[in-house]
Amino acid sequence: MPSRSASKRLYHAAMTARFDAIGIVAADMARSLAFYRRLGLDIPAEADAEAHAEATGPGGLRIMWDTEETVRSFDPGWERSSGGPAISLAFLCDSPSDVDRLYAELVAAGAAAHREPWDAFWGQRYAQLRDPDGVHVDLYAPLST
Repeated sequence: MPSRSASKRLYHAAMTARFDAIGIVAADMARSLAFYRRLGLDIPAEADAEAHAEATGPGGLRIMWDTEETVRSFDPGWERSSGGPAISLAFLCDSPSDVDRLYAELVAAGAAAHREPWDAFWGQRYAQLRDPDGVHVDLYAPLST
């Protein structure tokens, strides 16, 4: 039986996939992209009229959006889940006051509020809302630096 470290090396050596992107199916592409632009993602304006859009974050992780029609083009039986998305996206803010400001701005622009900003016991200012397609979005910042 190989040692734990040897097993770990074998497992990682065989690993060929890497986490690259998060996909969102947008019911209204322009509305969804406007929401994420307010969170600071650089998404070209012409993407609003496209069937697929992408934004790449500072670490190279991509967020991709496809219209429902695009998804049905390769998965004809696809239907939006009545239970809602089972993912969340987390956005680090510069300060606790930025969590409050951005939450208020997004809700004023039509985002669905879930939990107003609060000081979490784990040491962060935290808020939760939903994007136009029901994806859970968390905003947070350390309470102290």
